[in-house]
Amino acid sequence: MDKTIRTQLDNIRSEDGQVQNKAYSSLMEKTEKPVDWAYEAWDELVEGLTHKDNHVRAIAAQLLANLAKSDPKGRMFKDFDKLLEVTKDERFVTARHCLQSLWKIGLAGKKQTQLVVNGLEKRFHECVTEKNCTLIRYDIIVDFRNQYDVTKEEALKSKALELIETETDPKYKKKYAGVWKKV
Repeated sequence: MDKTIRTQLDNIRSEDGQVQNKAYSSLMEKTEKPVDWAYEAWDELVEGLTHKDNHVRAIAAQLLANLAKSDPKGRMFKDFDKLLEVTKDERFVTARHCLQSLWKIGLAGKKQTQLVVNGLEKRFHECVTEKNCTLIRYDIIVDFRNQYDVTKEEALKSKALELIETETDPKYKKKYAGVWKKV
């Protein structure tokens, strides 16, 4: 890992919002493609999922999702449940940032796709008692769509439509279905 990456990883814990945001943006851009330093950062990002600063939690979650494509050892399979926990964060904006990035894990391969599908399906059903259930469900349906748009895997579309069918409120059923209108 070069010094610039190391500094940016340190800066995501900065109390200066501008420094933190600059580091976040740079690291997200760098992790759009596989990187050779994923395992040098992995453990500290996993630790960041429970950091006292919700911004650090959100950044760590999004970076880990991006790093799934740089994970030939399959560490994501051990840590995925920790990411799912962040989707229940006390700060809803943090939970959403994590949830909205989970689909990227599925881009790493078939087994990762199945991991994401199973996790999102579970989350879709269990959020029914939560305050922001409809937003959580919407984000999950969008996750399926985002991954489908990249991979064109019909199973993703089928699973999303299956989940939409379980929605009992016609208003939200229509809203979720709208995500899949132009396919």
